[in-house]
Amino acid sequence: MNRVLLDALAKSLILTIAFETGFFLLTGKRGKKDLLLVVLANVLTNPVVVLLYWLSAYYTEWNSAIVLTPLELFAILTEGYCYRKYGQGFKRPYLFSLAANVFSFWVGVLIQLLA
Repeated sequence: MNRVLLDALAKSLILTIAFETGFFLLTGKRGKKDLLLVVLANVLTNPVVVLLYWLSAYYTEWNSAIVLTPLELFAILTEGYCYRKYGQGFKRPYLFSLAANVFSFWVGVLIQLLA
């Protein structure tokens, strides 16, 4: 399980950073500091979400949606807080965080379906 988990953590983090960086650019934002903040906020939240999701799947029989919902909410709120507190170009930081996470999540789902 250790190698599989580490691979999942690495892939998830790389893809999340790529997708949310892309989302950042698609929304017309160009600030280098804000772009770095998006990357750092995801480095902060993504491994926690993925690890807790995997542990819950491994050790419990809980429904994945029940586990995933509060974990994604944690990521959205934490990233939104980071954008509000430290960002310069985020007029609605929590809305940006929600949109970026929804975008990243559904692109990830689409990739899994196509793989």
